[in-house]
Amino acid sequence: MPVPFVRAVDEPLTAEQYRYIATHAWWMGTFSTAETIHVHLSEHLIQQWTPVDRDADWLLDRELTGRVTWLAGSADAAVEDGFDLNDHWPSGRFRAPYGDFYAELNETAPRRAAGGWASPTPEFLAMLPRDPEALIARLRDDVPQRTYTGPFRAAVDTLRSCTVPADLREALYAALRLLPAVSVVEEVKDLDGNVCAALVHDDGPTRSELLVDPVDGQYAGERDTLRRDSPCGLTVGTVIAETAVRTAVVPALGVLPGF
Repeated sequence: MPVPFVRAVDEPLTAEQYRYIATHAWWMGTFSTAETIHVHLSEHLIQQWTPVDRDADWLLDRELTGRVTWLAGSADAAVEDGFDLNDHWPSGRFRAPYGDFYAELNETAPRRAAGGWASPTPEFLAMLPRDPEALIARLRDDVPQRTYTGPFRAAVDTLRSCTVPADLREALYAALRLLPAVSVVEEVKDLDGNVCAALVHDDGPTRSELLVDPVDGQYAGERDTLRRDSPCGLTVGTVIAETAVRTAVVPALGVLPGF
C-alpha cells in the first residue's frame, strides 16, 4: 500500500458507548416561482449518536439556524411566493432503531439498512478489500463514473458515516489517489477554521473536496465548488455545499463530548 497521506487510528469503542457525530453544514436548496428558480444556502447543525449495536436506538438532533444566503434569484420574490425554509428540511429530535429516523414521518416501521456504499453496515465494510487497487476496482464496478456519481462520490458517501474502521479508511484514501482527477492538498481549512488534509476530485460539474482530520484520519467534512456555470444562474467558483464534521466517543445516548 502507498504511504498514506494521513495515518488513521480509531478511538476505542465499547459495546455500551456511542459514536457522536457533529455536522455544521451549509447546503443548497431551490425554490421555483413562475419567473425563475431561486437558489439559497441554509445553515444546519446536526448531532447524531450511533450505537455499537446498530439494532438499538440511534438519536438524531437536526437544527435549522435560520441563516440563509441567496445565490441566485431574489429572496424577496421567493418569500412573497411562499418560501419557508422549514418546508425544505426536517428538523427536531428523532430517535429510532437502526438509525431509520424518518420511518415514523413516513408511517413505516423502522428497518435495517441493506448495506452498500450509501448506507454502509459493519458487514458491508468488513467484506471490502483492503488492497487499494482491488478497492478502486470494486468502486468502479459498483459505481461507474457518471455526471453526478462515480467511485469518488461513493467512497465519500461511505466515509460520511464516520463508522469506517481505520484500516479501511487508509485503504480508501490510497484507492482514491489512483483516480486520475484526484490530488492531495496537505492543508486546508474547513468552514469552522479547523485545519484538515484533503483529497480533491477536480472533474465533472464540481470540484469536490473530501476533508480528513490529520490527527486520526477520520472523515472531517466536504466542500463542493462549481467548475462551470449552471443553468439557474450560478457561476464558476460558487460553493454549493460545505460541511465541517467532528466525532467523539460518548458514554450514553444524548451525552455531549467535551470539545
